[in-house]
Amino acid sequence: MDARQLKIEAARVALSHVEDGMRLGIGTGSTAEEFVRLLAARIGEEGLAVTGVPTSERTAELCRALGVPLATLDEMPELDLTIDGADEIDAQLSLIKGGGGALLREKIVAAASARMLVIADSSKVVETLGRFPLPIEVNPFGLKATEIAIASAAARLGLQGPLALRMAGDAPFVTDGGHLIIDASFGRIPDTQALSDALHAIPGVVEHGLFLGLAFAAIIADAGGVRTLRLAR
Repeated sequence: MDARQLKIEAARVALSHVEDGMRLGIGTGSTAEEFVRLLAARIGEEGLAVTGVPTSERTAELCRALGVPLATLDEMPELDLTIDGADEIDAQLSLIKGGGGALLREKIVAAASARMLVIADSSKVVETLGRFPLPIEVNPFGLKATEIAIASAAARLGLQGPLALRMAGDAPFVTDGGHLIIDASFGRIPDTQALSDALHAIPGVVEHGLFLGLAFAAIIADAGGVRTLRLAR
């Protein structure tokens, strides 16, 4: 199976967790989009009744085009389940997310959900987070000062590496919330909670792409089939 087919297979298994009447958080990215397509087909063919809260304008546009009923998080502030992709997943179901630029809304929606289910192909599973650059959403005001503070906080934890302002062509990439993203290539992150706490203490940091303690399971597809990762109890 090619990469897209792996994503489709993971999304297909995730869809089996969706029940009639659910309030559903819908993620952003290529794997989440495959889930939206399968969800829309089930709505159209079986009359499945769900209401989705999208984590980005891109996801909202696809849902509307395919006929998935939507609400805002203000209209529906408590959700049953969020299904989303990830850029990296470790054995503790800690994640790096934000490659698609929607990490703030993704985290808000996931935190408003009773459960978060991750869908991905096996290339996203790692022993230790950090191979994928960590997206850090920042306020445009005082960008350089915030960048210096991020580098200093990381250095205190023994982390270093280039910080790159994400670009969209010749201009900085701007999130749906009007913020910028710094992609931090720290490499291996031994203590994700310490880094999370340090970044949250920086005033110019709006949010970061470490999703800790949010996912209850991850559906992983590879050439051998689909498996489900759960936290060891």
